[in-house]
Amino acid sequence: MQNITPIVKQLIIINVIFFIGSELVEVAKPLFAMFYFENPNFKIWQPLTSMFMHGNLMHIFFNMFALFSFGSTLEHFWGEKKFLVFYLLCGLGAAAVHTLVNYFEFHDGFDTLIINGSTPESIYTVLNQGYGYYNPDWLNYISQEKMVNMMTAYHVPVVGASGAIYGLLVAFAMMFPNAGFMFMFIPVPIKAKYFVPCLLLLDLYLGVSGSGSIFGSSSGIAHFAHLGGALTGILLMIYFKKTQFNANRWDR
Repeated sequence: MQNITPIVKQLIIINVIFFIGSELVEVAKPLFAMFYFENPNFKIWQPLTSMFMHGNLMHIFFNMFALFSFGSTLEHFWGEKKFLVFYLLCGLGAAAVHTLVNYFEFHDGFDTLIINGSTPESIYTVLNQGYGYYNPDWLNYISQEKMVNMMTAYHVPVVGASGAIYGLLVAFAMMFPNAGFMFMFIPVPIKAKYFVPCLLLLDLYLGVSGSGSIFGSSSGIAHFAHLGGALTGILLMIYFKKTQFNANRWDR
């Protein structure tokens, strides 16, 4: 088994510290989780800090297990600097795609209300009272589902390293396509080149077909953040391939 590498070890420690701290200090969650950028709770550092936050013990366990399993192998081949840059960029890419999806979710309802006579100030006044508050008159112009989607996009923050982890999965599959993944409920190994694309297609399906949502964010799982991390990983791997003979680009 691949030994844990230095950056992976440090990332796991930081994630654990953030998790314990957020459980002990109530203000940590709204401060470091990533809110929608038009929400007054949004802070410029949240796209970075949110990838070190997790919702529960199971959430952090599976993400850290994946970070150890795939990250140590990649860091071993790439070196510390290249691996860390890749990991952080995939996390930030996931945050960007998630934010873009939230923008469309929010403005799907918001813009309809504006067209029908509401002012931006009146909408934000209601929204800033908290999740669950709304003007009953809105239901004359938008559906209950569209209103819930708008409010969820505006109020519900995102946490987790999953976007960065999906970037690692993509990189691992591109570097070691014939590596086999074993699962308790599947008696034979599945090659990475089959498993990872199937996983991404599943996320795409669940994201698009989510109940009551244009992009599926109502499921409570940020499927498009996963896909954003994976897409960033693919683009970075293409870039790495094009620059692989430039020995001075990365300092191992």
